[in-house]
Amino acid sequence: MSIKDKIPNKMPNLTNLQNLSKFIPNKIKVYAFVGPSGTGKSYRAQMVASEKNVNFIIDDGLLIMDNQVIAGESAKKAPTKIETVKHALFYKEEEKKEILKALKKYKPESILILGTSDGMVQKIASNLELPEISETIYISDVATQEEMQTARRIRVTEGKHVIPVPTFEIKKDFSGYLLDPLQIFKTKGRGNKPYISEKSIIRPTFSYLGNFTISDTVFRQILEYVVVKTPGIYKVQKIRVENYGEGAKLYMEVTVVYGFNVIDGINEFKNKARKEIEKLTAMNVEEFDVVVKNIYVPNEQI
Repeated sequence: MSIKDKIPNKMPNLTNLQNLSKFIPNKIKVYAFVGPSGTGKSYRAQMVASEKNVNFIIDDGLLIMDNQVIAGESAKKAPTKIETVKHALFYKEEEKKEILKALKKYKPESILILGTSDGMVQKIASNLELPEISETIYISDVATQEEMQTARRIRVTEGKHVIPVPTFEIKKDFSGYLLDPLQIFKTKGRGNKPYISEKSIIRPTFSYLGNFTISDTVFRQILEYVVVKTPGIYKVQKIRVENYGEGAKLYMEVTVVYGFNVIDGINEFKNKARKEIEKLTAMNVEEFDVVVKNIYVPNEQI
């Protein structure tokens, strides 16, 4: 056996990655949407894509098809600005490979890449081995100077970012962030199809507002408050909270009043409690278990 035969082959992963990129047809049309950070690109991304009859968008590490995230993870989750940029450019091979797999599956005819400069969108296209950009739209082409200044002021003073997908698409990924849904309805004139788009406003804590944490006590107090508003539940015996990065897991043991419809009543309580927690803390509730341990009979405890 020669020395060459003993050397392990390290090439399969690279070969697989190259094979994934081969599916991309040369005729795919790549558009770019360019503008400084915080001037409203993500807000207008779907509008620009619609004008160009493009169904696929690459924005801050995400591959979006229509209103659905089909691959990637938002760069807005990154802990620092530097990591945000690296993530948006798909520097890591595993991030690049995930996007290539999705492109292979969906085979887009055209795609819109968002970036803060010509160099950035060109770098993204190059890293994903896409064809050269055929047309670039600048934020100044679709927004007035006043609109861009307003968007920038909101970004700086309130730390708000827009992701061009509905809130339910990213709720789990941004558990603990402040999320607001946003719907845009615009008409293009009589006889033309109106433009309707759902987006999400997020406020990442790393950028301008600092870090924050939510104590388990907060979850307990919210649950106890909802219990007080639920006549059929007599008291809470135990609450356990497990707070993970992607959401909270809740466990409760309660005593209910005799005659209380346990199945319907507990389900109604869980729905109300879940809504209150998600509204007040912005945390996604991953699991919520409620166990009835005792029954209270008025004037007689059993």
